[in-house]
Amino acid sequence: MSRDCLVTPVPFSAGTAAPRTALPAGACDCHVHVYDQRFPAAPGARLLPPDASAQDYRALQERIGTMRVVLVTPSTYGNDNRCMLEGLAALAALGVEARGVAVIDGRESDAELQQLHAAGVRGVRLNLSLGVSGSVGSIVPLAHRIAPLGWHLQLLMPPDLLAGQGGVLRQLPVPLVFDHFGRIAPAQAWQHPAHAVLLDLLQRGQAWVKLSGGYIVSSTKSVEDPLLDTLAASYLRSAPGRVLWGSDWPHATATAGVQPLPDDARQVDRLVDWTAACGGSALLRQVLVDNPQALYGFGRPL
Repeated sequence: MSRDCLVTPVPFSAGTAAPRTALPAGACDCHVHVYDQRFPAAPGARLLPPDASAQDYRALQERIGTMRVVLVTPSTYGNDNRCMLEGLAALAALGVEARGVAVIDGRESDAELQQLHAAGVRGVRLNLSLGVSGSVGSIVPLAHRIAPLGWHLQLLMPPDLLAGQGGVLRQLPVPLVFDHFGRIAPAQAWQHPAHAVLLDLLQRGQAWVKLSGGYIVSSTKSVEDPLLDTLAASYLRSAPGRVLWGSDWPHATATAGVQPLPDDARQVDRLVDWTAACGGSALLRQVLVDNPQALYGFGRPL
């Protein structure tokens, strides 16, 4: 689809043009949140975005060409997964294949975890950068709690903490997922030990990284930052089978005024740039289709 083809504006996404490249069938957006003020924010939550529904996100899919999606319980709700689970059900009703990443405290019963699994949850997120629950001491017990389910542990953590926990992370019994480029600033990546730790985990087959939130980690607050090219390439060249992509819609930090609202079609364009430089259309398909299918179990019954 041409970028000259204008479409209806999508809530919480700048611009109206489509991406310049048509995405492969089964393309997955691996990092999306939904919000609904019917569900109370956790005490101390720092991001309080307006309502953003599964139906709103479906409009973005139609604009950018993704077909599958992963909903992640945001820091706003602590370990209350009801909004995310309702979003999964709404997407299923729309015919969208979706999976979820929940937040738990580890005290849930086996039955409660099985209910999450049946709803499509395939991982647990521990937010150590902006979370209102959990701590670095939760990493090991959470990993062991979810290991029998075959889930992964998604970590959002400051680079200094990532670097210091490398030894612990290598010993965990579950796959790890790092969102937002590992939270590593592209201008500092080659000097920061967290980058080497993350590359090692990727190459060992113990971790995955999401090329999401480029506008969050960039000092320019924009996915157009050319320094993102080098950081993305470091992951794509080192472990192409371990890289995912996510839009981070509806961009809660943008609605909080931290940076301008991103154009999600341009986010897709930038992914195409990165994969073109490292492997072309086959790599684009690997990142958008094959890798999410391997991690989240798309294409298989819940």
